[in-house]
Amino acid sequence: MDRWQAMRTLVQVVESGTFSAAARQLNVGQPSISKTVAQLESELGVQLLLRSSRGLAPTEAGMAYYQGARRALDAFHDAEAGARGVGASLSGRLVAHVPVTFARLHIMPHLPAFLETHPDLTLDLVLDDRNADLIEGGADIALRLGHLKDSAMTARRLARGPRALLATPAYIDRYGAPAHPSELQHHQAVVYDRPGNGNGAGSMFVRGDEHVPVALRGRLLVSAAEGVRAGVLAHMGVAVATEWMFAPELASGQVVRLLPDWRLPAVDLWAVYPSGRKTSAKARALAAFVESALAAR
Repeated sequence: MDRWQAMRTLVQVVESGTFSAAARQLNVGQPSISKTVAQLESELGVQLLLRSSRGLAPTEAGMAYYQGARRALDAFHDAEAGARGVGASLSGRLVAHVPVTFARLHIMPHLPAFLETHPDLTLDLVLDDRNADLIEGGADIALRLGHLKDSAMTARRLARGPRALLATPAYIDRYGAPAHPSELQHHQAVVYDRPGNGNGAGSMFVRGDEHVPVALRGRLLVSAAEGVRAGVLAHMGVAVATEWMFAPELASGQVVRLLPDWRLPAVDLWAVYPSGRKTSAKARALAAFVESALAAR
């Protein structure tokens, strides 16, 4: 059997989830896909896929083979790209995990230009605010905001986003604007209550040599950035958030900055890559594209 084609087939089946979907992606008949996987399992002497009425899932051996095959295919595509030159178009499939709100506001509007540059590239954008396991999820790259807890990950900082105390003019008209961080104890807040998000209730306001820790309090705690946006835009309270999160509303005046003389710690945007695997040219290209798009703002 053609072992290279078998690797491509197994990778496509795992990533597609069904034989029929893999067949469509590879432009072959479904019986051919089934036969190739069966031959590969026979030659290796192990079961690679678990078949059920709900679809397909890799066994432990299947996942190990899939990960090795993905590395080999990525290396092949990188070698081709290197031979053609730095400006060559990329091809294949790129799986990227990105926070939901950040993707909607700062990535999706720019994707047409990226995909036009690489017409043979398929981008699988997984929108999720959780820090999912990249290897288990088959990801090539993830964009993550805030502090990285796992020091073993391969990561590169792409940008640093300022944080601010934000509210709508309607909220300010009703409750007034705080003149000092200590006055926030009298205000309602929309609290981003997700571990590790860097935007939680505890915030340190800094002005010169003055440092004022503030624990924001509110009746609304949300676990996703979209909830923070919705709560603030419904005039339910102030919020400490990255200016990225409210970029359109800050530009239009729908949301304004409070306590502008005070600083809050910035939030870093990281490109994170699966550990133990060579970073693909496709992943590096997406990271560079996002970095460039944010720098141009």
